[in-house]
Amino acid sequence: MESLNVNLGDRSYPIIIDRDILKLPKTFEQFVAQKSKILIVSNETISPLYVDRVKNALKPSNIPIDTFVLPDGERYKNLNYFGKLISFLLENHYGRDSILIALGGGVIGDLVGFVASCYMRGIDFIQVPTSLLAQVDSSVGGKTAVNHPLGKNMIGAFYQPKAVIIDTEVLRSLDNRHFYAGLAEIIKYGIIHQNDFFEWLEANINRILAYDASALQTAIQISCQIKSDIVREDEKEQSIRAYLNLGHTFGHAIEAELGYGNILHGEAVAIGILIACRISVNKNLLSENQYLQILNLIKKCNLPHLTPKQMKSASLFWKHMVLDKKVLNNKIRFIIPVKIGSVEIQNNINEEDIQIAIDYIISS
Repeated sequence: MESLNVNLGDRSYPIIIDRDILKLPKTFEQFVAQKSKILIVSNETISPLYVDRVKNALKPSNIPIDTFVLPDGERYKNLNYFGKLISFLLENHYGRDSILIALGGGVIGDLVGFVASCYMRGIDFIQVPTSLLAQVDSSVGGKTAVNHPLGKNMIGAFYQPKAVIIDTEVLRSLDNRHFYAGLAEIIKYGIIHQNDFFEWLEANINRILAYDASALQTAIQISCQIKSDIVREDEKEQSIRAYLNLGHTFGHAIEAELGYGNILHGEAVAIGILIACRISVNKNLLSENQYLQILNLIKKCNLPHLTPKQMKSASLFWKHMVLDKKVLNNKIRFIIPVKIGSVEIQNNINEEDIQIAIDYIISS
């Protein structure tokens, strides 16, 4: 098994990446040892596919195992289901020596992580992401949260898992749309951190789209390594971790305005990346040629590249962005690419800048 390490002192943990590892007892044994109970939390789509596989791998531990299955969808990442999961733990006498396993995409990982951070003031949990987006982004770094009708991920905590277990084989069960959505986050890493990674993506995107195992594993490993390095340096998002929000300030506004689940997170992020890039071009920072490189890669990944017709006005973005977690001293912080492989934080972007970018994207 390939393994990376998120180095956070006594809260460090491994990211284990390989094919067909969910069925192996050795994948889990060191993390569940000495636990009194295990709860696998999944959703109605993923549970029939992988819960039994994980249960069988856990059987040699002889630890009691329960399952908790949620409906599938972003709309269920809320305080209502947070409360339902807490109630299940209490009613079934889960103690501090229990462990939760988040088996699913970003919704499951975020919700389970937040429950783990709060229940009895903190119990252990393992991330087992089953979507590409969760594998390269939300499962790593300890951001846990639920949504509020006024904003995405507005209620949560920084709380690190005991391990992230990534089985690349599970990606074959994703529908194309969800697979493409995960590619938006991978493209983001190429833009914010490594020009050579972006170039590698351009050269290998057809292999990735064809589910080539080697190319997929490389893309996931590099993405996780970049995020791990950033989290190690800035766990609580006081400085460079904000770079990971490229496209997200705009993307979260799209999700909130359209309604959670009506557009996938990765799809909204792809549009958000292009808005941020276009603003940068208009400010004579990012070159037109590099903007087109980014646009072409997003198009190759079958991701949306036009602003939703319901959001032609910058004011619709602005009303959501002023509630964003990244507002500091009453100023919205935007992540703006200055070239492929480098971004900067700016707080001087106004509604007019956004409107000009939107107008260009709609007309292009």
